[in-house]
Amino acid sequence: MDPTVQRYHVFETAGGFCGIAWNDLGITRFQLPTRSAAATERALLRRVPDAVPAQPTPDVEDAIAAACRYFAGDSIDFSDIRLDLSGQDAFFLEVYGAVRQVRWGETTTYGTVAKAIGRGPETARDVGQAMARNPVPLIIPCHRVLAAGGKVGGFSAPGGTDAKQRMLQLEGVQVAPVRAQQAFSF
Repeated sequence: MDPTVQRYHVFETAGGFCGIAWNDLGITRFQLPTRSAAATERALLRRVPDAVPAQPTPDVEDAIAAACRYFAGDSIDFSDIRLDLSGQDAFFLEVYGAVRQVRWGETTTYGTVAKAIGRGPETARDVGQAMARNPVPLIIPCHRVLAAGGKVGGFSAPGGTDAKQRMLQLEGVQVAPVRAQQAFSF
């Protein structure tokens, strides 16, 4: 069997339904919670359209159990989960490696990640692009990367910045609420 054949599984957590895709090399995709198994499956299959449903391997079962414990409020370290990030560009892999070191309850900023990989502050936007395209959010904890000044920044997962704030709150991190843009008065 081809080691790059994608398989997937949808599972329920305290935060909603998550999805995970993998091949023989490691986990390739993670879908953050949605409200229904069907919505999670649709979202996952948009990213891995050739994946087939399957029973998780023991390694994938461990990742699922860790995700379930995470959304139940346990402090979880995902850094030992085996990933297959083939197809990602070298810069993104550098960013993902740095972000993977950010632990439960900690945060960093896009600019700090850029500096950690030996780049200047002008690279912070590129770090943001890497986070937006993160194929395995939670396992690579992009929710822990904030904008300058500790602002929430963007979040492309279901629920947007509200989901990011909920995940951070689950870890005991309080961030300033997102305020709607104020109208200018002249």
